[in-house]
Amino acid sequence: MPSALESPGGGEEDVLHYEEIEDDAVSPMDLSELLKEGTKESHDRAENTQFVKDFLKGRIKKELFKLATVALYFTYSALEEEMDHNKDNPVFAPLYFPVELHRREALAKDLKYFYGDDWKEKIQCSEATQQYVDRIHHVGQHEPELLVAHAYTRYMGDLSGGQVLKKVAQRALKLPSTEEGIQFYVFDNISNAQQFKQLYRARMNALDLDKNTKERIVEEANRAFRFNMQVFDELDKIGRSLAEEAQDGGFPVHDGKGDIRKCPYYADKLGTASPGCPFHAALGLARQPLVQLVLAACMAVAAGAAAWYIL
Repeated sequence: MPSALESPGGGEEDVLHYEEIEDDAVSPMDLSELLKEGTKESHDRAENTQFVKDFLKGRIKKELFKLATVALYFTYSALEEEMDHNKDNPVFAPLYFPVELHRREALAKDLKYFYGDDWKEKIQCSEATQQYVDRIHHVGQHEPELLVAHAYTRYMGDLSGGQVLKKVAQRALKLPSTEEGIQFYVFDNISNAQQFKQLYRARMNALDLDKNTKERIVEEANRAFRFNMQVFDELDKIGRSLAEEAQDGGFPVHDGKGDIRKCPYYADKLGTASPGCPFHAALGLARQPLVQLVLAACMAVAAGAAAWYIL
């Protein structure tokens, strides 16, 4: 394992030195393991919310994606404000990585891309997001050891399944290849996400915490999942009221009913050169057992990769 992680700057001041973490032995009482095991059920529930399932399938409307970015901005603003306040507190200090992890400025860039220079005047914190924000502030000011749960839940997810969602959003919303609009998912100062996550978990496991405190952190992590699911549900309700948008891939929405000659793609793109509507061709192909098996496997892989990501 490399002994250091270099940011793109390459200078000595930009080097993040790793602790000695060659020993891969993990104890069931390590905080990272307690969190992993203790939040499995919450992971499953979060992954199966309608918002996340639709997102993974590329069914994300631009307006809804913008609102999700707004929710993230307020959430990370609160989290990073409290992390800054507790950066010297021994119950959290080892997990303070502002250069590598903080997302507030990246989210500000995304909001400027979507809303323009006056984006601050155009956004507001939703009800569900405000409840999440209030809890983070309470924890930071009264129970700072529980900040570990919120930081772990968010940042480890961003570095894992969040990278899957980055690609889905970029493709489905036809965002620029230069990554405008998805800076939230870009970690310029982490060259190897897997190694960084190992470092982060090692730092968590080295925190001087008693059994009761570890249990409270796991409980708080599950609470964080619940807050996120409330935001998901809120976004899902908003999404149902939004007009349908054309999806990626060049195919307009087509319900497969009626005269295929009235299919917009058939009429405008294929003319007389093709014998049928792409919708019907795709539908027929999708009915093949082998194709269904492959599609199911792909969805399982995508869902697994997004296991650590919420919102």
